[in-house]
Amino acid sequence: MPVTDKSTSFKRVVISLGGLALDNALDRQLTRMREIAPALLRAINNDMEVIITHGNGHQINMIQRAFSVAASEDPKVPVADLPECGAMTESYIGYHLQQALGAEMHKGDKKWHVATVVTQIEVEPDDPSLANPSKGVGPHLTKDQRDAQAKQHPDFRFAKDERGYRRTVASPRPRKIVESESILNLLDNDFIVIACGGGGIPVIRDSDDYGCYKGIPAVIEKDYAAELLGDNCDADVLVFLSDVDHVYKNFGRKNQEAIGDISVSKLHRLADAGQFGKDTMEPKVRSALRFLECRPDRECYIGLLDDIEDVIQGRNCTRIHY
Repeated sequence: MPVTDKSTSFKRVVISLGGLALDNALDRQLTRMREIAPALLRAINNDMEVIITHGNGHQINMIQRAFSVAASEDPKVPVADLPECGAMTESYIGYHLQQALGAEMHKGDKKWHVATVVTQIEVEPDDPSLANPSKGVGPHLTKDQRDAQAKQHPDFRFAKDERGYRRTVASPRPRKIVESESILNLLDNDFIVIACGGGGIPVIRDSDDYGCYKGIPAVIEKDYAAELLGDNCDADVLVFLSDVDHVYKNFGRKNQEAIGDISVSKLHRLADAGQFGKDTMEPKVRSALRFLECRPDRECYIGLLDDIEDVIQGRNCTRIHY
C-alpha cells in the first residue's frame, strides 16, 4: 500500500466513484459499498497511494428533502443549506466507505488505514456562475412550498419546469483544495484517503472575517473537483468509475464506437466537436484532459465500476494519455 520512497513503479491514484456506487437508502448504500470493497482492495497494489472521491447528488437531495418536509410542517425547522448538506453527505458516505473497506481489510489481516477528510474547495468570489445560478438542487416544490421557502429565505432563487419549482444555485469552477496538505500527510502515514465527496464544499475568502473561509450555497461539478484533487495532490493517475465501460463516439446511436487508447490531441478534437454529453461524459473528458495537460506523464482511465480491477490497471476501459 502507501510508501514514502517513490520508485519508478510508484503511483498515486485518485479514484472517483460515480453514482452507481451509492444509494438513497442508507442500508442499501452500505451493502453496495461492501460489494465494491473487495474488488477495490484487490486492485490496489503495494506501490500505490490512493485517494477516493465520490458523488453525492442523490444523498444531498435526500437530506434537503427531509429538511424541506420538516420545515413545511414546522416553520421553526430551518431549511438546511448546501454547505451543511455537503458536509453531512461527505461525512456519512465517507463513514460507509470506511466501514466497508475496514471490514474487508480485517478479513485479509491488512494493516492499512482509512480516513475521511471533510473537504473545502476554494472558488473565486467573482466566478461568473455566482451571478447567474442555474444548477437545480433539492426536491421539486409546489408553488406554495416555493413561496414558503422564498419567504423564509429571500435570497433563494428558483426555476420552474414540468415537475414544479426547484431551487437554482451557482456551479463555480474549483480553484484550490483547502485540505490538500492534510490529505498528503495521511497518504504519508499509510492511509487510504476519502476526500472531496460530491465536489467538496465550495468556500470563498471572507473579507469581513480576516480572510477566513466561509461556505457558499453552490455546487462544484464532482469531476472537476476530482481533477483538481489529483493535481493539488500530485497524482499520477486519475480514474473515473461509472455505469459505462468506455467513453463512446456517437453514444446511443447505431454507429456508436467505444474508445480504447486515445491521445490528448485526438480526444480534444472529439470533445470540441460535441461528441460527449454536456452533463454526463463531457465533464469527465474535460477533467481528464486538464489533468494530463498539467503534467504530461500522467494517465487517466474511464470505465465501468464493476470492472474496477481492470480499470485501475488501465485495462478494459478508455485510457487517455499523451
